[in-house]
Amino acid sequence: MALDDRQLADELRSRGLRVTATRLAVYRAVREIGGHPDVETIAERVRADIGGISTQGVYDCLAALTRAGLLRRIEPAGSPARFETRVGDNHHHVVCRSCGRARDIDCVIGAAPCLEPDDLGGFVIDEAEVTFWGLCPECASKRADQPALNGPGADSRQVVGANQRKEG
Repeated sequence: MALDDRQLADELRSRGLRVTATRLAVYRAVREIGGHPDVETIAERVRADIGGISTQGVYDCLAALTRAGLLRRIEPAGSPARFETRVGDNHHHVVCRSCGRARDIDCVIGAAPCLEPDDLGGFVIDEAEVTFWGLCPECASKRADQPALNGPGADSRQVVGANQRKEG
């Protein structure tokens, strides 16, 4: 359900944030884009909405919204930071190795933090962050249509690894 600016402003105030046009625009953009947009995607939407804003200004707003618990920042390895509105639960993500698309995955087993390490080293765990990697349906379909590079099941990581061994 889309929220109007008054409702978005109420959410900002309820988290102790001052309501500014920039914060509203950034928060609205992340909510409207959905999924896990990166900063550049968010900045493009904000610029289309309110005009000029620096990328640093977008980063600053995202940081404030994340600290306030209105957004969650995820950083899949090798990808730019992404933001989502699904907060307050302990879900995980699956990321496509080819196109970078990310999707939410509900908790693997049991209640948060979902995983129980053997040795906590005195830490009190309140969250587990798990990222599953693979190919989204579209990329898997494209790959199935292409001839194998180095035989059945070869992927780009295996090819790179083989090339590095030959050169080294």
